[in-house]
Amino acid sequence: MTKIERTLTIALLIALPKLCSAADGQLKVKAANKLQFARPNQTIELSAKDLAPLGNDLTKIHVKDASGKEVLCQTVDIDFDAHRKPDIVIFQADFAPGETKTFTVSAGAKHVYTKDQFKAYGRFVRERFDDFAWENDRIAHRMYGKALETWAGEPLTSSTVDIWSKRVPYMVIDGWYMADNYHVDTGEGCDDYSAGATRGCGGNGLWTADKLWVSKNFVDSRVLANGPIRVMFELVYDAFDVNGTKVSEVKRITLDAGSNLDHFQSFYKPQGQGALTTAIGLKKVSGEEKVLNTEHGWLAKWERMEKNAGNQGLAVVVDPKLFEKQTEDQRNLLLLVKVPADNVASYRAGFFWDKSGQFPSYDAWKTHVDQFAQGLASPIEVSVSAE
Repeated sequence: MTKIERTLTIALLIALPKLCSAADGQLKVKAANKLQFARPNQTIELSAKDLAPLGNDLTKIHVKDASGKEVLCQTVDIDFDAHRKPDIVIFQADFAPGETKTFTVSAGAKHVYTKDQFKAYGRFVRERFDDFAWENDRIAHRMYGKALETWAGEPLTSSTVDIWSKRVPYMVIDGWYMADNYHVDTGEGCDDYSAGATRGCGGNGLWTADKLWVSKNFVDSRVLANGPIRVMFELVYDAFDVNGTKVSEVKRITLDAGSNLDHFQSFYKPQGQGALTTAIGLKKVSGEEKVLNTEHGWLAKWERMEKNAGNQGLAVVVDPKLFEKQTEDQRNLLLLVKVPADNVASYRAGFFWDKSGQFPSYDAWKTHVDQFAQGLASPIEVSVSAE
Protein backbone atom coordinates (compact mmCIF):
# COMPACT_ATOMS: atom_id res chain seq x y z
CA MET A 1 0.00 0.00 0.00
CA THR A 2 1.42 3.36 -1.02
CA LYS A 3 1.66 6.37 1.30
CA ILE A 4 -1.22 8.08 -0.53
CA GLU A 5 -3.38 4.95 -0.23
CA ARG A 6 -2.64 4.68 3.49
CA THR A 7 -3.56 8.34 3.99
CA LEU A 8 -6.84 7.93 2.11
CA THR A 9 -7.67 4.77 4.06
CA ILE A 10 -7.06 6.46 7.42
CA ALA A 11 -9.18 9.46 6.38
CA LEU A 12 -12.00 7.15 5.30
CA LEU A 13 -11.90 5.23 8.58
CA ILE A 14 -12.10 8.51 10.53
CA ALA A 15 -15.01 9.78 8.45
CA LEU A 16 -16.86 6.45 8.27
CA PRO A 17 -18.84 6.79 11.55
CA LYS A 18 -20.12 10.22 10.54
CA LEU A 19 -20.92 9.05 7.04
CA CYS A 20 -22.84 6.08 8.39
CA SER A 21 -24.75 8.31 10.79
CA ALA A 22 -25.57 10.74 7.98
CA ALA A 23 -26.80 7.78 5.96
CA ASP A 24 -29.06 6.88 8.87
CA GLY A 25 -30.52 10.39 8.53
CA GLN A 26 -30.11 11.42 12.15
CA LEU A 27 -28.16 13.92 14.21
CA LYS A 28 -27.73 14.00 17.97
CA VAL A 29 -28.25 17.21 19.95
CA LYS A 30 -26.95 17.55 23.49
CA ALA A 31 -28.20 20.48 25.57
CA ALA A 32 -26.84 21.29 29.04
CA ASN A 33 -28.07 23.61 31.78
CA LYS A 34 -24.95 24.72 33.68
CA LEU A 35 -26.92 26.64 36.32
CA GLN A 36 -28.16 25.13 39.55
CA PHE A 37 -31.81 26.09 39.25
CA ALA A 38 -34.67 24.87 37.08
CA ARG A 39 -35.08 26.53 33.68
CA PRO A 40 -38.42 25.83 31.98
CA ASN A 41 -39.28 26.77 28.39
CA GLN A 42 -35.70 27.15 27.18
CA THR A 43 -35.45 27.81 23.44
CA ILE A 44 -32.77 25.83 21.62
CA GLU A 45 -31.56 27.08 18.24
CA LEU A 46 -30.02 24.87 15.54
CA SER A 47 -28.40 26.61 12.57
CA ALA A 48 -28.64 25.57 8.93
CA LYS A 49 -24.94 24.69 9.15
CA ASP A 50 -25.62 22.37 12.11
CA LEU A 51 -28.36 20.65 10.13
CA ALA A 52 -26.62 20.51 6.73
CA PRO A 53 -26.19 16.69 6.80
CA LEU A 54 -29.99 16.41 6.76
CA GLY A 55 -30.49 18.55 3.66
CA ASN A 56 -31.20 22.22 3.00
CA ASP A 57 -34.98 22.31 3.61
CA LEU A 58 -35.31 23.28 7.29
CA THR A 59 -39.12 23.10 7.11
CA LYS A 60 -38.75 19.30 7.06
CA ILE A 61 -36.64 19.04 10.23
CA HIS A 62 -38.12 16.99 13.08
CA VAL A 63 -36.93 16.77 16.68
CA LYS A 64 -37.55 13.95 19.15
CA ASP A 65 -36.64 13.80 22.83
CA ALA A 66 -34.77 10.94 24.52
CA SER A 67 -38.01 8.95 24.88
CA GLY A 68 -38.72 9.24 21.15
CA LYS A 69 -41.55 11.77 21.55
CA GLU A 70 -41.90 14.40 18.82
CA VAL A 71 -41.01 17.92 20.00
CA LEU A 72 -42.68 20.98 18.47
CA CYS A 73 -40.21 22.96 16.37
CA GLN A 74 -40.26 26.03 14.10
CA THR A 75 -38.09 27.52 11.38
CA VAL A 76 -37.05 31.18 11.61
CA ASP A 77 -35.60 33.56 9.02
CA ILE A 78 -33.39 35.69 11.24
CA ASP A 79 -31.76 37.88 8.58
CA PHE A 80 -34.86 38.68 6.47
CA ASP A 81 -32.87 38.47 3.26
CA ALA A 82 -34.29 38.53 -0.26
CA HIS A 83 -34.60 34.75 -0.42
CA ARG A 84 -36.72 34.59 2.77
CA LYS A 85 -35.08 31.25 3.47
CA PRO A 86 -35.13 29.96 7.07
CA ASP A 87 -31.79 30.22 8.86
CA ILE A 88 -32.47 28.29 12.06
CA VAL A 89 -34.75 25.69 13.61
CA ILE A 90 -35.93 26.27 17.19
CA PHE A 91 -37.55 24.04 19.77
CA GLN A 92 -38.04 24.18 23.53
CA ALA A 93 -37.30 22.04 26.56
CA ASP A 94 -37.52 22.23 30.35
CA PHE A 95 -34.34 21.70 32.36
CA ALA A 96 -33.84 20.70 35.98
CA PRO A 97 -30.89 22.23 37.88
CA GLY A 98 -27.67 21.17 36.16
CA GLU A 99 -29.50 18.84 33.78
CA THR A 100 -28.27 17.67 30.39
CA LYS A 101 -30.76 16.42 27.77
CA THR A 102 -30.32 14.72 24.42
CA PHE A 103 -32.47 14.94 21.30
CA THR A 104 -32.55 13.25 17.92
CA VAL A 105 -32.97 15.35 14.79
CA SER A 106 -34.01 13.98 11.41
CA ALA A 107 -35.63 15.06 8.14
CA GLY A 108 -39.21 14.12 7.31
CA ALA A 109 -42.41 15.61 5.97
CA LYS A 110 -42.93 19.37 5.99
CA HIS A 111 -44.62 20.59 9.18
CA VAL A 112 -48.29 21.55 9.12
CA TYR A 113 -49.32 23.20 12.37
CA THR A 114 -52.71 23.21 14.06
CA LYS A 115 -54.24 26.23 15.77
CA ASP A 116 -53.89 24.75 19.25
CA GLN A 117 -50.11 24.40 18.79
CA PHE A 118 -49.57 28.15 18.56
CA LYS A 119 -48.02 29.68 21.68
CA ALA A 120 -46.81 32.92 20.05
CA TYR A 121 -48.48 35.19 17.53
CA GLY A 122 -48.58 38.80 16.34
CA ARG A 123 -49.96 41.01 13.59
CA PHE A 124 -50.43 44.51 12.27
CA VAL A 125 -53.94 45.73 13.15
CA ARG A 126 -54.91 48.31 10.55
CA GLU A 127 -58.54 48.34 11.70
CA ARG A 128 -57.43 49.78 15.09
CA PHE A 129 -55.43 52.81 13.89
CA ASP A 130 -52.25 50.92 13.00
CA ASP A 131 -51.64 48.90 16.16
CA PHE A 132 -49.10 46.13 16.16
CA ALA A 133 -50.19 43.55 18.71
CA TRP A 134 -48.37 40.41 19.80
CA GLU A 135 -48.62 37.73 22.46
CA ASN A 136 -47.49 34.36 23.73
CA ASP A 137 -49.04 31.91 26.18
CA ARG A 138 -48.27 34.24 29.12
CA ILE A 139 -48.43 37.92 28.12
CA ALA A 140 -49.62 40.30 25.39
CA HIS A 141 -48.61 43.77 24.17
CA ARG A 142 -49.28 46.35 21.53
CA MET A 143 -47.48 49.34 20.07
CA TYR A 144 -48.87 52.24 18.08
CA GLY A 145 -48.67 53.13 14.41
CA LYS A 146 -48.87 56.44 12.58
CA ALA A 147 -52.66 56.49 12.08
CA LEU A 148 -53.18 56.89 15.84
CA GLU A 149 -51.36 60.23 15.81
CA THR A 150 -54.24 61.87 13.92
CA TRP A 151 -57.23 59.84 15.12
CA ALA A 152 -59.97 62.35 15.93
CA GLY A 153 -61.30 60.29 18.83
CA GLU A 154 -58.16 60.00 20.96
CA PRO A 155 -54.96 60.99 19.15
CA LEU A 156 -51.73 59.69 20.67
CA THR A 157 -48.13 60.19 19.61
CA SER A 158 -46.01 57.63 21.46
CA SER A 159 -43.52 54.81 20.87
CA THR A 160 -44.50 53.26 24.19
CA VAL A 161 -44.98 49.54 24.88
CA ASP A 162 -48.52 48.83 26.06
CA ILE A 163 -49.60 45.91 28.25
CA TRP A 164 -52.51 43.53 27.69
CA SER A 165 -52.98 41.31 30.74
CA LYS A 166 -54.15 37.79 29.96
CA ARG A 167 -54.99 34.87 32.23
CA VAL A 168 -55.30 32.09 29.63
CA PRO A 169 -52.56 30.31 27.63
CA TYR A 170 -54.33 30.42 24.26
CA MET A 171 -54.10 33.30 21.79
CA VAL A 172 -56.55 36.15 22.45
CA ILE A 173 -55.52 39.07 20.23
CA ASP A 174 -57.86 38.39 17.32
CA GLY A 175 -60.83 37.66 19.58
CA TRP A 176 -60.30 40.79 21.66
CA TYR A 177 -60.13 43.03 18.63
CA MET A 178 -63.14 41.30 17.12
CA ALA A 179 -65.33 41.81 20.20
CA ASP A 180 -63.86 45.29 20.81
CA ASN A 181 -64.53 44.98 24.54
CA TYR A 182 -61.01 44.28 25.78
CA HIS A 183 -61.13 46.83 28.61
CA VAL A 184 -63.47 44.43 30.44
CA ASP A 185 -62.24 41.13 31.89
CA THR A 186 -64.70 38.44 30.83
CA GLY A 187 -62.47 35.60 32.00
CA GLU A 188 -59.50 35.86 29.61
CA GLY A 189 -57.99 39.10 30.92
CA CYS A 190 -58.18 42.69 29.73
CA ASP A 191 -56.43 45.91 28.81
CA ASP A 192 -56.15 47.69 32.16
CA TYR A 193 -52.95 49.63 31.51
CA SER A 194 -52.62 53.18 30.21
CA ALA A 195 -49.19 53.50 28.63
CA GLY A 196 -49.91 56.85 27.02
CA ALA A 197 -46.85 58.99 26.40
CA THR A 198 -44.73 57.09 28.96
CA ARG A 199 -42.27 54.33 28.05
CA GLY A 200 -44.82 51.81 29.34
CA CYS A 201 -43.29 48.36 29.76
CA GLY A 202 -39.83 48.64 28.28
CA GLY A 203 -40.12 51.37 25.68
CA ASN A 204 -36.83 53.13 25.07
CA GLY A 205 -35.25 56.22 23.61
CA LEU A 206 -31.86 57.91 23.54
CA TRP A 207 -30.39 59.88 26.42
CA THR A 208 -28.22 62.95 26.03
CA ALA A 209 -27.98 66.40 27.62
CA ASP A 210 -29.72 64.90 30.69
CA LYS A 211 -32.88 64.34 28.67
CA LEU A 212 -34.85 61.51 27.08
CA TRP A 213 -35.35 61.77 23.31
CA VAL A 214 -37.92 59.46 21.74
CA SER A 215 -39.33 58.56 18.34
CA LYS A 216 -42.93 59.02 17.28
CA ASN A 217 -45.27 56.17 16.25
CA PHE A 218 -43.96 53.51 13.89
CA VAL A 219 -44.52 54.07 10.16
CA ASP A 220 -44.03 50.54 8.83
CA SER A 221 -43.90 46.95 10.10
CA ARG A 222 -42.85 43.51 8.91
CA VAL A 223 -43.24 40.07 10.42
CA LEU A 224 -40.17 37.81 10.43
CA ALA A 225 -41.58 34.83 12.36
CA ASN A 226 -45.09 34.10 13.55
CA GLY A 227 -45.30 31.01 15.71
CA PRO A 228 -45.95 28.46 16.85
CA ILE A 229 -42.99 29.03 19.23
CA ARG A 230 -41.60 32.47 18.36
CA VAL A 231 -43.10 35.70 17.12
CA MET A 232 -40.54 38.17 15.75
CA PHE A 233 -41.21 41.41 13.90
CA GLU A 234 -39.73 44.79 13.12
CA LEU A 235 -41.15 48.30 13.45
CA VAL A 236 -39.73 51.15 11.39
CA TYR A 237 -39.59 54.70 12.76
CA ASP A 238 -38.96 57.99 11.00
CA ALA A 239 -35.79 59.80 12.00
CA PHE A 240 -36.27 61.75 15.23
CA ASP A 241 -34.36 64.58 16.85
CA VAL A 242 -31.75 63.77 19.48
CA ASN A 243 -30.40 67.08 20.73
CA GLY A 244 -29.95 68.43 17.21
CA THR A 245 -28.96 65.16 15.51
CA LYS A 246 -31.37 63.06 13.45
CA VAL A 247 -31.47 59.36 14.31
CA SER A 248 -33.53 56.72 12.51
CA GLU A 249 -34.54 53.46 14.17
CA VAL A 250 -35.72 49.96 13.34
CA LYS A 251 -36.94 48.09 16.39
CA ARG A 252 -36.92 44.28 16.33
CA ILE A 253 -39.04 42.51 18.96
CA THR A 254 -38.88 38.81 19.72
CA LEU A 255 -41.09 36.84 22.12
CA ASP A 256 -40.86 33.10 22.65
CA ALA A 257 -43.44 30.79 24.15
CA GLY A 258 -43.25 30.47 27.93
CA SER A 259 -41.45 33.78 28.47
CA ASN A 260 -42.63 36.83 30.41
CA LEU A 261 -39.89 38.99 28.93
CA ASP A 262 -39.59 40.24 25.35
CA HIS A 263 -36.28 40.76 23.58
CA PHE A 264 -36.06 44.31 22.22
CA GLN A 265 -33.37 45.42 19.77
CA SER A 266 -33.10 48.99 18.47
CA PHE A 267 -31.05 49.34 15.29
CA TYR A 268 -30.04 53.00 15.25
CA LYS A 269 -28.65 55.03 12.33
CA PRO A 270 -27.45 58.42 13.57
CA GLN A 271 -26.58 61.08 11.01
CA GLY A 272 -23.57 62.14 13.04
CA GLN A 273 -20.75 60.38 14.86
CA GLY A 274 -20.41 59.60 18.54
CA ALA A 275 -21.38 57.01 21.11
CA LEU A 276 -25.06 56.55 21.95
CA THR A 277 -26.75 55.86 25.27
CA THR A 278 -30.19 54.28 25.31
CA ALA A 279 -32.67 54.90 28.11
CA ILE A 280 -35.07 52.01 28.79
CA GLY A 281 -38.16 52.87 30.75
CA LEU A 282 -40.94 51.62 32.96
CA LYS A 283 -43.90 53.89 33.56
CA LYS A 284 -43.92 55.48 37.03
CA VAL A 285 -46.95 54.64 39.16
CA SER A 286 -47.94 56.03 42.55
CA GLY A 287 -47.22 53.65 45.43
CA GLU A 288 -44.98 51.32 43.40
CA GLU A 289 -42.17 49.24 44.89
CA LYS A 290 -38.92 48.85 42.97
CA VAL A 291 -35.54 47.16 43.26
CA LEU A 292 -32.35 47.53 41.17
CA ASN A 293 -29.77 44.76 40.83
CA THR A 294 -26.64 46.17 39.20
CA GLU A 295 -24.65 42.91 39.48
CA HIS A 296 -26.99 41.02 37.15
CA GLY A 297 -28.38 44.08 35.35
CA TRP A 298 -32.09 44.35 36.14
CA LEU A 299 -34.75 46.65 37.50
CA ALA A 300 -38.01 45.15 38.81
CA LYS A 301 -41.10 46.80 40.20
CA TRP A 302 -44.50 45.99 41.71
CA GLU A 303 -47.56 48.15 41.23
CA ARG A 304 -51.29 48.29 41.77
CA MET A 305 -53.23 48.15 38.51
CA GLU A 306 -56.01 50.52 37.53
CA LYS A 307 -59.69 49.81 38.26
CA ASN A 308 -58.68 47.47 41.12
CA ALA A 309 -57.73 44.77 38.61
CA GLY A 310 -54.99 43.36 40.83
CA ASN A 311 -51.24 43.87 40.86
CA GLN A 312 -48.49 43.40 38.33
CA GLY A 313 -44.73 43.08 38.29
CA LEU A 314 -42.64 44.69 35.54
CA ALA A 315 -38.95 44.37 34.76
CA VAL A 316 -36.12 45.44 32.47
CA VAL A 317 -33.01 43.27 32.05
CA VAL A 318 -29.83 44.69 30.46
CA ASP A 319 -26.21 43.66 29.96
CA PRO A 320 -24.59 44.64 33.29
CA LYS A 321 -21.32 45.39 31.47
CA LEU A 322 -23.08 48.14 29.50
CA PHE A 323 -25.19 49.53 32.35
CA GLU A 324 -24.41 53.12 33.32
CA LYS A 325 -26.95 54.15 35.95
CA GLN A 326 -30.59 54.34 36.92
CA THR A 327 -32.34 57.68 36.62
CA GLU A 328 -35.86 58.95 35.99
CA ASP A 329 -37.83 61.72 34.40
CA GLN A 330 -41.32 62.99 35.11
CA ARG A 331 -43.04 59.92 33.67
CA ASN A 332 -40.56 57.03 33.78
CA LEU A 333 -38.05 55.01 35.73
CA LEU A 334 -35.08 54.70 33.38
CA LEU A 335 -32.02 52.50 32.97
CA LEU A 336 -29.22 54.17 31.03
CA VAL A 337 -27.24 51.67 28.97
CA LYS A 338 -24.32 52.17 26.58
CA VAL A 339 -25.09 51.31 22.95
CA PRO A 340 -22.27 49.21 21.39
CA ALA A 341 -20.26 50.47 18.42
CA ASP A 342 -22.61 48.74 15.96
CA ASN A 343 -25.41 51.06 17.23
CA VAL A 344 -27.68 48.15 18.18
CA ALA A 345 -29.23 48.40 21.64
CA SER A 346 -30.38 45.05 23.06
CA TYR A 347 -32.36 44.39 26.23
CA ARG A 348 -35.29 42.45 27.70
CA ALA A 349 -38.46 43.78 29.27
CA GLY A 350 -41.76 42.29 30.36
CA PHE A 351 -44.33 41.76 33.08
CA PHE A 352 -46.73 39.44 34.84
CA TRP A 353 -50.23 39.89 36.26
CA ASP A 354 -50.96 38.34 39.63
CA LYS A 355 -54.41 37.15 38.49
CA SER A 356 -52.73 34.99 35.84
CA GLY A 357 -51.37 32.71 38.56
CA GLN A 358 -47.93 32.60 36.90
CA PHE A 359 -46.04 33.76 40.01
CA PRO A 360 -47.38 33.76 43.58
CA SER A 361 -45.82 37.03 44.76
CA TYR A 362 -43.55 39.99 44.10
CA ASP A 363 -40.68 38.07 45.71
CA ALA A 364 -41.23 35.18 43.29
CA TRP A 365 -41.22 37.67 40.39
CA LYS A 366 -37.90 39.15 41.52
CA THR A 367 -36.40 35.68 41.82
CA HIS A 368 -37.58 34.86 38.31
CA VAL A 369 -36.12 38.07 36.86
CA ASP A 370 -32.78 37.45 38.59
CA GLN A 371 -32.60 33.86 37.31
CA PHE A 372 -33.60 35.01 33.83
CA ALA A 373 -30.71 37.50 33.87
CA GLN A 374 -28.31 34.78 35.01
CA GLY A 375 -29.61 32.58 32.19
CA LEU A 376 -28.72 35.25 29.62
CA ALA A 377 -25.15 35.17 30.91
CA SER A 378 -25.12 31.35 30.86
CA PRO A 379 -27.29 30.13 27.97
CA ILE A 380 -28.09 26.47 27.50
CA GLU A 381 -24.96 24.87 25.99
CA VAL A 382 -25.82 23.06 22.75
CA SER A 383 -23.75 20.68 20.65
CA VAL A 384 -24.72 18.82 17.48
CA SER A 385 -23.01 15.65 16.34
CA ALA A 386 -23.46 12.75 13.95
CA GLU A 387 -22.58 10.21 16.64
